[in-house]
Amino acid sequence: MPTALPLQAQSLNKAYQGHVALAGLNLSLVPGERVALLGPNGAGKSTLMQLLTGLFTPDSGSIHIMGHDLRTAAPRALAHLGVVFQQPALDLDLSVQTNLRFHTDLHGLPRAVANDRIHAGLERLGLMAHLNQPCRTLSGGNRRKIELVRALLHRPAVLLMDEATVGLDPASRMQLLQAVHDLQREQGVATLWATHLVEEVEQADRVVVLHKGIMRHAGRVTDLLSDTQQTSVQAAFLHLTRH
Repeated sequence: MPTALPLQAQSLNKAYQGHVALAGLNLSLVPGERVALLGPNGAGKSTLMQLLTGLFTPDSGSIHIMGHDLRTAAPRALAHLGVVFQQPALDLDLSVQTNLRFHTDLHGLPRAVANDRIHAGLERLGLMAHLNQPCRTLSGGNRRKIELVRALLHRPAVLLMDEATVGLDPASRMQLLQAVHDLQREQGVATLWATHLVEEVEQADRVVVLHKGIMRHAGRVTDLLSDTQQTSVQAAFLHLTRH
């Protein structure tokens, strides 16, 4: 029996009050792969993320996470999913440790296992000194890193990063990108990174360009440049999304 892909979405369609948000989208991820989802505001990136996380259901089409149908077996599917949302999702009045333990409790991890993973995740990103600090005292970049640690505590097969660098300064943005790259290599997690910043896609294994709900390109960055006959990702992106 073939091994299930971490993520497979087929023929996804979604409309709101007659406005098409996604049209016939197909997307799959393989283990250890980083796919950048690039699109301007209103392209359908957030809609896709909402569908992949089960917050909304598609009008038609299917989503499978590690072979589990998100429509009919949501708990099993979502157990393999980690998410860093666009909007911050930490309780700022609680400590780093309490925020992370709440997540491990939700996933039923034994306390000893949870503590080991929390400590290892924080150590990896140089944040162990902040273990007992309220999240409110951390910088925006460090809060995002805490959210990344949290998203990976239950060892998901798929990591979704939904415009996760919004509001971060350039240095913090690059630190987060590098942290995801390192963790992806170590744990083999498949990552889908939604962004509208072209500089965040250049190190991706593949780039998907989404515009007005339609996939305009899916392939390597080199393919994006050659297919559009452009010399930079930014120029290729503008070429595909100008109309």
